[in-house]
Amino acid sequence: MLRGIKSIISPELLHVLASMGHGDELVLGDGNFPAATLGRRVVRADGHGVPPLLEAILQLFPLDTFVAQPAALMEVLPGSGDPPLIWETYEKILREAHPPHAGAGFEMVERFAFYERASQAFAVVATGETALYANIILKKGVITD
Repeated sequence: MLRGIKSIISPELLHVLASMGHGDELVLGDGNFPAATLGRRVVRADGHGVPPLLEAILQLFPLDTFVAQPAALMEVLPGSGDPPLIWETYEKILREAHPPHAGAGFEMVERFAFYERASQAFAVVATGETALYANIILKKGVITD
């Protein structure tokens, strides 16, 4: 245990976050996401939902300020209904953690393009999130202070 780091951040995840460089991407995959198939590095976070992980990660992880939308979501397939409610939660978490990105919204990525992008990500965090379309990609920025 370390001071200032939430216990939901495992030592393995902390190492991944610290090892990432500017522009590297991190995927938080829901429980249905093919993390083992797509991820070059997979960090298990079984039993944890994406929102508490996202909150904890964003306390340590700067988002990229050189892109319009440093967070990406997988588009909902046509006929699959309304956008998932969890996306509103993500927007609130990002707005509170990174005010410069408030209102920037998310980059929406087609399903197979999302999978391809995830396969190129620095790491995939496999969560136990049960919400559908709860996958999110974060692009790391720089720390200036």
